[in-house]
Amino acid sequence: MARPPKVAIIGAGMGGLSAARALSMRGFEVAVFDQAAELVEVGAGIQVSPNAVKVLRSLGCENDLQLYGFFPNAIVGRSWRTGKSVFRTPLRGACERIYGAPYVHVHRGDLQKLLLQSVPENVIHLSARCTGVRNERTAAIARFADGREIEADLIVGADGIRSIVRRDLFGDDAPRFTGNICWRSVVPFERPDFELVTPDTSIWFGPNGHVVTYYVKGGNAVNIVACLETRVWLEESWNLRSTKSELMAAYPGWHDKLQILFQQADQVFKWGLFDRDPMARWTIGRITVLGDAAHPMLPYLSQGAAMAMEDGLVLAKVLSDTSEVEVALRCYEALRIPRTSRVQLASRAQGRKNHLVSPWARLYRDVGYRLSNLINPRGSGLKAGWVYEYDAAVT
Repeated sequence: MARPPKVAIIGAGMGGLSAARALSMRGFEVAVFDQAAELVEVGAGIQVSPNAVKVLRSLGCENDLQLYGFFPNAIVGRSWRTGKSVFRTPLRGACERIYGAPYVHVHRGDLQKLLLQSVPENVIHLSARCTGVRNERTAAIARFADGREIEADLIVGADGIRSIVRRDLFGDDAPRFTGNICWRSVVPFERPDFELVTPDTSIWFGPNGHVVTYYVKGGNAVNIVACLETRVWLEESWNLRSTKSELMAAYPGWHDKLQILFQQADQVFKWGLFDRDPMARWTIGRITVLGDAAHPMLPYLSQGAAMAMEDGLVLAKVLSDTSEVEVALRCYEALRIPRTSRVQLASRAQGRKNHLVSPWARLYRDVGYRLSNLINPRGSGLKAGWVYEYDAAVT
């Protein structure tokens, strides 16, 4: 019997770790290389929608979500000024019944820890900054900043929107600044304060921006994601330290509950939001990409990490179905590019809908939300059922 392909993964984010776990479970020889000296995530929350939970289930990690997660009641759209609900899409209980898995909020660091624990320790190689990749006749080569090179049957670029792997495959095109910036903070609570922050994913819609709040850490912290449109992003860094004062000043006149929550945010970070158009292909020879390296997307459907995790599982499945790497990679692209492209474009469209400036346009949107909610609460709001129902384990 021929040996399984040796796979090298560049990047130890959610997609890279999911791929490593899925490949290890199937008997592949896997190595993950990350430039960080220590895997530490900037504190932030993440929404693990049912499609992502189904990936974790396939990886044997779903039960641990109970240790780290918070299970919200609903996604609630709210007016930026009054706080009144414009739609309410049930989640808790409904997602299990309709999509076969729950909807969970976790801290990003907790999800990374969960995935790291599932991967053999000797698979992860830190302080390994990839500086380039290339195809050779029967192998793929990655080189690193310390001068060494490694050879593998397949190299997977899971190294984010600034991917070195993508650059060497398809050229050094710069990602596009979308005209949006985003503040993030995690506010600790000794116990949940449901008067201040309801046990939901709350999306506060306003002119030129929106704010999302939800619990993580089992209800002992609230995650804040505050997006706002702006003309320029001048910082070299993709993220930088901000302040609660800057956050509060960006949302004058927004609801008092948001201002009270912002006042409690001690550590605040600010991102510029960048993306790229969907790609027609992800692979050349024995080198491919996944996650943000392949399909960076805006956070308005909360699917960036979920799509990367799906990529990792599907890639492992197709590699286990055939001994020919090139055949498997063509199948991988055929399965993943249509779905991730659709999610990328839908996320952009949702962002435009979230940030309407005209009061009449916002009124028209909100009346539409309310009517839709009366007819079918499960189909109202973000209308993301088609995203949640997907199961990468059976694709």
